[in-house]
Amino acid sequence: LVFENLRAGATRLDCVRASEQCLKEQACSTKYRTMRQCVAGGKESNFSLVAGLEAKDECRSAMDALKQSPLYNCRCKRGMKKEKNCLRIYWGIYQTLQGNDFLEDSPYEPVNSRLSDIFRLAPIIGEPAVARENNCLNAAKACNLNDTCKKYRSAYISPCTSRVSTAEVCNKRKCHKALRQFFDKVPPKHSYGMLFCSCPISDQTACSERRRQTIVPVCSYEEKQKPNCLELQATCKTNYICRSRLADFFVNCQPEPRSLSGCLKENYADCLLSYSGLIGTVMTPNYLRTPKISVSPYCDCSNSGNNKDECDKFTEFFSENTCLREFIYLLFCFFFYSVLLAFTLICSSGFTFPLPPYFPPLCSAGLSPILLFLSSLFSFLVSPF
Repeated sequence: LVFENLRAGATRLDCVRASEQCLKEQACSTKYRTMRQCVAGGKESNFSLVAGLEAKDECRSAMDALKQSPLYNCRCKRGMKKEKNCLRIYWGIYQTLQGNDFLEDSPYEPVNSRLSDIFRLAPIIGEPAVARENNCLNAAKACNLNDTCKKYRSAYISPCTSRVSTAEVCNKRKCHKALRQFFDKVPPKHSYGMLFCSCPISDQTACSERRRQTIVPVCSYEEKQKPNCLELQATCKTNYICRSRLADFFVNCQPEPRSLSGCLKENYADCLLSYSGLIGTVMTPNYLRTPKISVSPYCDCSNSGNNKDECDKFTEFFSENTCLREFIYLLFCFFFYSVLLAFTLICSSGFTFPLPPYFPPLCSAGLSPILLFLSSLFSFLVSPF
């Protein structure tokens, strides 16, 4: 198959550099230009359907020749300087990849990351005195104390909250672009802390709503009318960045019931990166106002006609995705770990700072070793990922 070479692990250039390299070589340049003409001539259908047997043979020959060039192994990096141009080149090459959207390969270079790295970065732990407070509020405060986070957060808050006219609540295009920059540029220590912050049992409603408001949904998420999800997906596929982020999400968040993690790729961290990458596109997901943790783009399956099953499958990839949901739950559980660690630190501190009256009795009851054991156990459980 055409794509076997991609998965063989050959050295990859980014598509911009691969294109520049190809254009410097006459043979590669000629075939590349032919292939682009084939794609342009077949935008309404597969390029191999361009009229005329001779044209078809020429297109096929150009594609076969390019299989041996760096272009057929090229990938892009999320947030790179020429990302849109890189993706334009990528999808120009892979225009033949049509049909089942769940099988589209991701145009992004894989990121080597582990779940434990995210936990080490997470700002959830904070000071012992505030470990019981609204964690989403604490994450926002931590962002404001970091120059990079504050800069990019302010950069999206402004366009996402500025009304353009009586009819338009904001400039959605500018809002989306600023949100993408926030999640591409700000370290997970702060961006994930705001997006996946946990809430205390005593304040679930208000805290959950604050978490939901992180992306300013009135501008970035909601529409005047809720579109059909398949129509929204079709709109997404007309944009290089949205199509790429969605393909990346399908690849990295593919559920697998028989997997220990619930993910086919056994990597929560890649799934999280792919999910956050969708924010700032027309396919922006957000938390639903439901008792269970569930996310979805702003769309539904009404008016799907004969495509109702296909539409339901698409929406369930978000709302019922065990790979994504288990990871979010695990991040929320990290709040429990943080509380355990906070108790441990407090009990071993010798009470050198003011504490609520119930702390000394808990420590004197001999709970400190137990708390230390539980926090260490949690660290051990997440370390393989």
